[in-house]
Amino acid sequence: MPRIKVIVNPLAGKGYAGKISPLIRKQFAALGADFDLVHTTAPGEAIDLASQAVQDGFEIVVAVGGDGTSHEVMNGLMKQARGGIAGTLGCIPAGSGNDFAVMNGAPADVEAACRLIVQGATRLIDVGLLNIDGQIRRYFDNVAGIGFDALVTMECRKAKYLRGLALYLPVVLKTIFLSMHPSRTEIIHDGETQRKTTLMICVANGPREGGGFFVAPHARCDDGHFDLLIAEKMPKLGMLAMVPRFMKGTHLSHRLVEVKHSRHVVIRSEDPLYVHVDGEILCDEAHYIEAQLIPSSLRIIAPRNGI
Repeated sequence: MPRIKVIVNPLAGKGYAGKISPLIRKQFAALGADFDLVHTTAPGEAIDLASQAVQDGFEIVVAVGGDGTSHEVMNGLMKQARGGIAGTLGCIPAGSGNDFAVMNGAPADVEAACRLIVQGATRLIDVGLLNIDGQIRRYFDNVAGIGFDALVTMECRKAKYLRGLALYLPVVLKTIFLSMHPSRTEIIHDGETQRKTTLMICVANGPREGGGFFVAPHARCDDGHFDLLIAEKMPKLGMLAMVPRFMKGTHLSHRLVEVKHSRHVVIRSEDPLYVHVDGEILCDEAHYIEAQLIPSSLRIIAPRNGI
């Protein structure tokens, strides 16, 4: 049986991840797993813990938390890959947003998630590598968002008690009417250049973000390309009307929205660009963003019939 390192962000999901930690211990013990469970104590610590876990010989590293926790653990695994395949990453969804875990088949039920991890079925997925202003370099497994969704993410950090769509929907409305300012951007994707005034640009490896907004409904994390979504400037009431369409994934037919397939994307602007990476804010503003796809580079725990 493989050795399993379990990394819990006890603050994820407004404290939910910490509350289920004893249940996770109990379930892995009942399954006879060889595991070690630790709690993070600071932002970014899961990167180092995951990296050390690989060095210590753990074959599976489990992220217990939301998209931010999965993002950190994945970065720790990629750090040790040294050009090869990273992993294996398992997820127990317990955060405010669990898009990466859910879209890859991780059960919300803790006992079922633990059983899936011990059973050990895996698949390979693509990963993105992001460069921000030549100063920040970070891998991402799901979505790098520039503009509207990054501002929503910033506002969500201020909320103390809500989770999931109950958290994101009020923040979306606030962002539309108070915070959002379009940016003049130059977008280069696989050699093609576009200049647009944009509300949002998503470099999507997976279909959904924000606890269930299907920003790139046809994106798949093992198809060898990003889905690059570009939403141009539109009136505030038009933005409001787009919210339910983004929740259902029906926005792609709108005349101011387009999707391109790409493996390499560069975004430049003299205006401030607000960026989130898998729901994490890495800088206050940026002016140069580059995303490169690394195909089939991460092994994850996933059911055989996963997305």
